[in-house]
Amino acid sequence: MNPDSITRIQEMEETYDSVRKDIAPLREYKESGQMDSIDKVLAFNRQFVASKGYEPFVTDKFPARKLAVLSCMDTRLTVLLQEALGLKNGDAKIIKNAGAVIPSPWDSAMQSLIVAVYELGVEEIMVVAHTDCGACNMSFGHFRKEMLKRGIPEAELQRTDVNLDQWLEGFHDTEASVRATVEAIARHPLMPKDVTVRGFIMETVTGELTEVK
Repeated sequence: MNPDSITRIQEMEETYDSVRKDIAPLREYKESGQMDSIDKVLAFNRQFVASKGYEPFVTDKFPARKLAVLSCMDTRLTVLLQEALGLKNGDAKIIKNAGAVIPSPWDSAMQSLIVAVYELGVEEIMVVAHTDCGACNMSFGHFRKEMLKRGIPEAELQRTDVNLDQWLEGFHDTEASVRATVEAIARHPLMPKDVTVRGFIMETVTGELTEVK
């Protein structure tokens, strides 16, 4: 065995020993039933990096398909969205929030889309809502009760610098919401007219897309 190979094996052994030592306390937490979700993520991440699990996902910051997708943060779409759209790592910019909406022309979702167009070469935007969305019929009235139960002071719920009824209001018609979001993006004063914006509703179980005209 040549010296380079021996050195490489020694480095791998050192890395393995280091990872094993790092996750030992987390393993003890898990065995005692005290390991929370973030600890599990950290334990997996150390193993993922040490085993070079990232190699199939290496790409750059520019979306290969010149596509951006605004979708919902629903956990059922965490993997389904990309799989159903045939997207791999590096193909598109994925932006998520509650309901796949643009509640304000100057919110973070709109900001991300503007950056994607001017800085990252995006030419097409898909708005992808989905069936059985939790943001449908969402209201501040529901959240208010839960916030009080969790110890939020009543004074914070009476603040005057923001309209919480509006800020935490969902939508009541998914198709209408998609149309409004597409229009908000397409007609934004900073959005170039040559960018294509189309809206869809994804069936939450099958991933089937239906375009909203």
